[in-house]
Amino acid sequence: MTNSAKKIAYIPKHEVKQLSARSDLVGFLLVAHCWGTIILAGAFFIYWPNPLSFVLAVAIIGSRQLGMSILMHDAAHGILFKTAKFNTLFAQIFLASPVGANIASYRKYHLTHHLNTQQDNDPDLPLSAAFPITRKSFVRKMVRDMTGQTAFKLRYLPILSYIKNRKASGSKNTAFYLGNLTTPILSNLILFGLCWATGYWWAYFALWIVPLYTVFQVVVRIRNIAEHAMTSHEKNPLINARTTYANWLERVFVAPYWVNYHVEHHAYMFVPCWQLKKLHAAMVREGHLPDMEIKHSYREVLKFAVPS
Repeated sequence: MTNSAKKIAYIPKHEVKQLSARSDLVGFLLVAHCWGTIILAGAFFIYWPNPLSFVLAVAIIGSRQLGMSILMHDAAHGILFKTAKFNTLFAQIFLASPVGANIASYRKYHLTHHLNTQQDNDPDLPLSAAFPITRKSFVRKMVRDMTGQTAFKLRYLPILSYIKNRKASGSKNTAFYLGNLTTPILSNLILFGLCWATGYWWAYFALWIVPLYTVFQVVVRIRNIAEHAMTSHEKNPLINARTTYANWLERVFVAPYWVNYHVEHHAYMFVPCWQLKKLHAAMVREGHLPDMEIKHSYREVLKFAVPS
Protein backbone atom coordinates (compact mmCIF):
# COMPACT_ATOMS: atom_id res chain seq x y z
CA MET A 1 0.00 0.00 0.00
CA THR A 2 1.21 3.41 -0.90
CA ASN A 3 2.35 6.00 1.60
CA SER A 4 1.57 8.77 -0.87
CA ALA A 5 -0.84 11.58 -0.12
CA LYS A 6 -1.76 11.73 -3.82
CA LYS A 7 -5.48 11.51 -4.50
CA ILE A 8 -6.53 8.08 -5.71
CA ALA A 9 -9.73 7.23 -7.59
CA TYR A 10 -11.12 4.18 -5.80
CA ILE A 11 -14.27 3.99 -7.94
CA PRO A 12 -15.16 5.33 -11.41
CA LYS A 13 -15.58 9.11 -11.64
CA HIS A 14 -19.13 8.95 -12.99
CA GLU A 15 -20.14 6.91 -9.94
CA VAL A 16 -18.46 9.38 -7.61
CA LYS A 17 -20.48 12.15 -9.26
CA GLN A 18 -23.71 10.23 -8.70
CA LEU A 19 -22.95 9.43 -5.07
CA SER A 20 -21.86 12.97 -4.25
CA ALA A 21 -25.17 14.49 -5.40
CA ARG A 22 -26.81 16.45 -2.58
CA SER A 23 -30.49 16.70 -1.78
CA ASP A 24 -32.43 19.25 0.28
CA LEU A 25 -35.30 16.77 0.60
CA VAL A 26 -33.13 13.98 2.02
CA GLY A 27 -31.37 16.45 4.31
CA PHE A 28 -34.67 17.66 5.76
CA LEU A 29 -35.94 14.09 6.13
CA LEU A 30 -32.82 13.12 8.09
CA VAL A 31 -33.19 16.11 10.42
CA ALA A 32 -36.90 15.35 10.84
CA HIS A 33 -36.11 11.69 11.59
CA CYS A 34 -33.58 12.71 14.21
CA TRP A 35 -35.88 15.14 16.01
CA GLY A 36 -38.89 12.85 15.57
CA THR A 37 -37.03 9.99 17.26
CA ILE A 38 -36.08 12.26 20.17
CA ILE A 39 -39.67 13.48 20.61
CA LEU A 40 -41.12 9.97 20.43
CA ALA A 41 -38.58 8.64 22.93
CA GLY A 42 -39.43 11.46 25.33
CA ALA A 43 -43.17 10.92 24.86
CA PHE A 44 -42.69 7.21 25.50
CA PHE A 45 -41.36 7.93 29.00
CA ILE A 46 -43.89 10.70 29.73
CA TYR A 47 -46.83 8.43 28.96
CA TRP A 48 -45.34 5.25 30.46
CA PRO A 49 -43.19 6.56 33.32
CA ASN A 50 -41.08 3.88 34.98
CA PRO A 51 -37.35 3.26 35.49
CA LEU A 52 -37.04 1.04 32.42
CA SER A 53 -38.78 3.47 30.06
CA PHE A 54 -36.63 6.31 31.43
CA VAL A 55 -33.38 4.41 30.80
CA LEU A 56 -34.53 3.49 27.29
CA ALA A 57 -35.60 7.05 26.50
CA VAL A 58 -32.32 8.51 27.75
CA ALA A 59 -30.31 5.95 25.74
CA ILE A 60 -32.24 6.66 22.54
CA ILE A 61 -32.17 10.44 22.97
CA GLY A 62 -28.43 10.38 23.74
CA SER A 63 -27.81 8.36 20.57
CA ARG A 64 -29.88 10.84 18.52
CA GLN A 65 -27.93 13.72 20.01
CA LEU A 66 -24.94 11.95 18.51
CA GLY A 67 -27.04 11.72 15.35
CA MET A 68 -27.46 15.49 15.39
CA SER A 69 -23.68 15.84 15.62
CA ILE A 70 -23.26 13.46 12.68
CA LEU A 71 -25.71 15.42 10.54
CA MET A 72 -24.03 18.64 11.68
CA HIS A 73 -20.75 17.09 10.52
CA ASP A 74 -22.23 16.61 7.04
CA ALA A 75 -23.49 20.20 7.07
CA ALA A 76 -19.99 21.39 8.01
CA HIS A 77 -18.75 19.63 4.88
CA GLY A 78 -21.52 21.36 2.92
CA ILE A 79 -23.14 18.07 1.90
CA LEU A 80 -26.19 17.58 4.14
CA PHE A 81 -28.24 19.90 1.91
CA LYS A 82 -27.92 21.04 -1.68
CA THR A 83 -28.72 24.64 -0.72
CA ALA A 84 -25.71 26.27 0.92
CA LYS A 85 -27.68 28.32 3.45
CA PHE A 86 -29.32 25.21 4.80
CA ASN A 87 -25.86 23.84 5.58
CA THR A 88 -25.10 26.94 7.64
CA LEU A 89 -28.04 28.71 9.25
CA PHE A 90 -30.60 25.88 9.33
CA ALA A 91 -28.07 23.29 10.48
CA GLN A 92 -26.72 25.68 13.11
CA ILE A 93 -30.19 26.23 14.58
CA PHE A 94 -31.56 22.69 14.45
CA LEU A 95 -28.43 20.53 14.75
CA ALA A 96 -25.42 22.33 16.19
CA SER A 97 -26.90 24.78 18.71
CA PRO A 98 -29.02 22.29 20.67
CA VAL A 99 -25.91 20.22 21.50
CA GLY A 100 -23.77 23.29 22.19
CA ALA A 101 -21.75 23.35 18.97
CA ASN A 102 -20.83 25.98 16.39
CA ILE A 103 -20.66 24.89 12.75
CA ALA A 104 -18.20 27.54 11.59
CA SER A 105 -15.70 26.74 14.34
CA TYR A 106 -16.20 23.00 13.89
CA ARG A 107 -15.71 23.21 10.10
CA LYS A 108 -12.30 24.85 10.43
CA TYR A 109 -11.22 22.35 13.08
CA HIS A 110 -12.57 19.32 11.25
CA LEU A 111 -11.14 20.10 7.83
CA THR A 112 -7.73 20.32 9.48
CA HIS A 113 -8.34 16.78 10.71
CA HIS A 114 -9.05 15.63 7.14
CA LEU A 115 -5.93 17.31 5.79
CA ASN A 116 -3.69 15.79 8.48
CA THR A 117 -5.40 12.56 9.47
CA GLN A 118 -3.37 10.65 12.09
CA GLN A 119 -0.42 13.02 11.64
CA ASP A 120 1.24 14.97 14.44
CA ASN A 121 -0.77 18.09 13.54
CA ASP A 122 -4.12 16.28 13.43
CA PRO A 123 -6.30 18.06 16.04
CA ASP A 124 -8.16 14.77 16.65
CA LEU A 125 -4.99 12.78 17.32
CA PRO A 126 -5.30 13.06 21.14
CA LEU A 127 -8.63 11.19 20.86
CA SER A 128 -6.92 8.10 19.45
CA ALA A 129 -3.24 8.31 20.39
CA ALA A 130 -3.60 6.73 23.83
CA PHE A 131 -4.86 3.39 22.58
CA PRO A 132 -4.59 0.55 23.37
CA ILE A 133 -5.60 1.11 26.99
CA THR A 134 -6.42 -1.23 29.86
CA ARG A 135 -9.95 -2.17 30.84
CA LYS A 136 -9.51 -0.34 34.13
CA SER A 137 -8.64 2.84 32.27
CA PHE A 138 -11.59 2.37 29.93
CA VAL A 139 -13.99 1.81 32.84
CA ARG A 140 -12.74 4.99 34.50
CA LYS A 141 -13.45 6.91 31.29
CA MET A 142 -16.94 5.41 31.07
CA VAL A 143 -17.66 6.34 34.69
CA ARG A 144 -16.55 9.92 34.05
CA ASP A 145 -18.77 10.03 30.95
CA MET A 146 -21.84 8.59 32.66
CA THR A 147 -21.55 10.79 35.74
CA GLY A 148 -21.27 14.03 33.79
CA GLN A 149 -17.63 14.69 34.66
CA THR A 150 -16.54 14.63 31.02
CA ALA A 151 -19.31 17.02 30.00
CA PHE A 152 -18.38 19.40 32.80
CA LYS A 153 -14.75 19.36 31.72
CA LEU A 154 -15.61 19.95 28.06
CA ARG A 155 -18.39 22.48 28.50
CA TYR A 156 -17.86 24.45 31.70
CA LEU A 157 -14.13 24.53 32.33
CA PRO A 158 -13.45 26.30 28.99
CA ILE A 159 -16.05 28.92 29.93
CA LEU A 160 -14.40 29.52 33.29
CA SER A 161 -11.01 29.65 31.60
CA TYR A 162 -12.30 32.14 29.03
CA ILE A 163 -13.72 34.43 31.71
CA LYS A 164 -10.50 34.26 33.72
CA ASN A 165 -8.22 34.87 30.72
CA ARG A 166 -10.33 37.68 29.33
CA LYS A 167 -10.29 39.49 32.64
CA ALA A 168 -6.54 39.10 32.68
CA SER A 169 -5.89 40.13 29.07
CA GLY A 170 -8.96 42.08 27.97
CA SER A 171 -8.81 40.20 24.66
CA LYS A 172 -11.24 37.99 22.71
CA ASN A 173 -8.36 36.20 21.02
CA THR A 174 -8.72 32.91 22.88
CA ALA A 175 -9.17 29.34 21.76
CA PHE A 176 -12.65 29.33 23.26
CA TYR A 177 -14.63 32.39 22.22
CA LEU A 178 -17.68 32.96 24.41
CA GLY A 179 -19.52 34.46 21.43
CA ASN A 180 -19.91 30.94 20.05
CA LEU A 181 -22.26 30.18 22.94
CA THR A 182 -24.91 32.72 21.98
CA THR A 183 -26.97 30.49 19.67
CA PRO A 184 -26.57 27.34 21.84
CA ILE A 185 -27.85 29.25 24.87
CA LEU A 186 -30.80 30.69 22.93
CA SER A 187 -31.56 27.29 21.42
CA ASN A 188 -31.63 25.61 24.81
CA LEU A 189 -33.77 28.37 26.28
CA ILE A 190 -36.26 27.73 23.48
CA LEU A 191 -36.18 23.99 24.20
CA PHE A 192 -36.84 24.70 27.86
CA GLY A 193 -39.63 27.11 26.93
CA LEU A 194 -41.30 24.50 24.73
CA CYS A 195 -41.16 21.94 27.52
CA TRP A 196 -42.60 24.53 29.92
CA ALA A 197 -45.39 25.47 27.50
CA THR A 198 -46.47 21.82 27.19
CA GLY A 199 -46.57 21.42 30.95
CA TYR A 200 -43.44 19.28 31.22
CA TRP A 201 -40.73 21.76 32.21
CA TRP A 202 -38.81 18.97 33.95
CA ALA A 203 -38.48 17.07 30.65
CA TYR A 204 -35.81 19.53 29.48
CA PHE A 205 -33.55 18.46 32.33
CA ALA A 206 -34.53 14.78 32.54
CA LEU A 207 -34.85 14.06 28.82
CA TRP A 208 -32.42 16.51 27.23
CA ILE A 209 -29.69 17.53 29.68
CA VAL A 210 -29.31 14.10 31.30
CA PRO A 211 -28.76 12.30 27.94
CA LEU A 212 -26.50 15.11 26.69
CA TYR A 213 -24.28 14.92 29.76
CA THR A 214 -24.18 11.12 30.04
CA VAL A 215 -25.09 8.82 27.13
CA PHE A 216 -24.03 11.35 24.49
CA GLN A 217 -20.53 11.47 25.97
CA VAL A 218 -20.32 7.66 26.00
CA VAL A 219 -21.38 7.19 22.39
CA VAL A 220 -19.14 10.02 21.19
CA ARG A 221 -16.20 8.29 22.87
CA ILE A 222 -17.08 4.94 21.28
CA ARG A 223 -17.43 6.65 17.91
CA ASN A 224 -13.99 8.25 18.27
CA ILE A 225 -12.41 4.93 19.24
CA ALA A 226 -13.99 3.14 16.29
CA GLU A 227 -12.99 5.76 13.74
CA HIS A 228 -9.26 6.16 14.40
CA ALA A 229 -7.94 4.34 17.45
CA MET A 230 -4.97 2.12 16.51
CA THR A 231 -5.19 2.90 12.81
CA SER A 232 -2.21 3.61 10.57
CA HIS A 233 -0.32 6.92 10.56
CA GLU A 234 0.22 6.64 6.81
CA LYS A 235 -1.48 9.19 4.57
CA ASN A 236 -3.76 6.54 3.19
CA PRO A 237 -7.51 6.86 3.88
CA LEU A 238 -8.01 3.11 3.51
CA ILE A 239 -5.98 2.45 6.65
CA ASN A 240 -5.76 5.68 8.68
CA ALA A 241 -9.50 5.50 9.34
CA ARG A 242 -11.74 2.54 10.17
CA THR A 243 -15.08 1.26 8.91
CA THR A 244 -17.04 -0.77 11.42
CA TYR A 245 -19.90 -3.00 10.35
CA ALA A 246 -22.92 -2.38 12.57
CA ASN A 247 -25.97 -4.50 13.30
CA TRP A 248 -29.40 -2.90 13.79
CA LEU A 249 -28.90 -2.46 17.54
CA GLU A 250 -25.54 -0.75 17.05
CA ARG A 251 -27.07 1.48 14.38
CA VAL A 252 -29.76 2.54 16.85
CA PHE A 253 -27.49 3.31 19.80
CA VAL A 254 -23.92 4.00 18.65
CA ALA A 255 -23.81 4.31 14.85
CA PRO A 256 -26.72 6.37 13.52
CA TYR A 257 -26.84 7.82 10.02
CA TRP A 258 -24.14 5.59 8.51
CA VAL A 259 -21.37 7.06 10.65
CA ASN A 260 -19.73 3.63 10.79
CA TYR A 261 -18.54 3.95 7.16
CA HIS A 262 -15.57 6.11 8.06
CA VAL A 263 -12.96 4.84 5.60
CA GLU A 264 -15.40 5.75 2.85
CA HIS A 265 -15.89 9.23 4.31
CA HIS A 266 -12.15 9.87 4.36
CA ALA A 267 -11.74 8.53 0.84
CA TYR A 268 -14.54 10.79 -0.48
CA MET A 269 -15.45 13.39 2.13
CA PHE A 270 -17.89 15.12 -0.24
CA VAL A 271 -20.24 12.09 -0.38
CA PRO A 272 -23.29 12.59 1.92
CA CYS A 273 -23.75 10.20 4.82
CA TRP A 274 -26.83 8.57 3.30
CA GLN A 275 -24.74 7.46 0.30
CA LEU A 276 -21.84 5.98 2.27
CA LYS A 277 -23.22 2.45 2.31
CA LYS A 278 -23.46 2.51 -1.50
CA LEU A 279 -19.97 3.96 -1.65
CA HIS A 280 -18.73 1.10 0.51
CA ALA A 281 -20.35 -1.44 -1.83
CA ALA A 282 -18.74 0.25 -4.83
CA MET A 283 -15.29 0.21 -3.22
CA VAL A 284 -15.71 -3.47 -2.35
CA ARG A 285 -16.80 -4.21 -5.92
CA GLU A 286 -13.64 -2.49 -7.19
CA GLY A 287 -11.51 -4.82 -5.06
CA HIS A 288 -10.42 -2.51 -2.24
CA LEU A 289 -11.82 -4.52 0.67
CA PRO A 290 -8.56 -6.41 1.46
CA ASP A 291 -6.75 -3.06 1.79
CA MET A 292 -9.35 -1.38 4.00
CA GLU A 293 -9.22 -1.13 7.80
CA ILE A 294 -12.41 -2.98 8.76
CA LYS A 295 -13.89 -4.31 11.98
CA HIS A 296 -17.02 -6.43 12.02
CA SER A 297 -18.71 -4.96 15.10
CA TYR A 298 -18.24 -2.29 17.74
CA ARG A 299 -17.60 -5.06 20.24
CA GLU A 300 -14.66 -6.20 18.10
CA VAL A 301 -13.34 -2.62 18.00
CA LEU A 302 -13.47 -2.31 21.79
CA LYS A 303 -11.79 -5.70 22.29
CA PHE A 304 -9.05 -4.52 19.92
CA ALA A 305 -8.56 -1.10 21.54
CA VAL A 306 -9.11 -2.28 25.12
CA PRO A 307 -7.43 -5.70 25.15
CA SER A 308 -6.96 -6.26 28.88
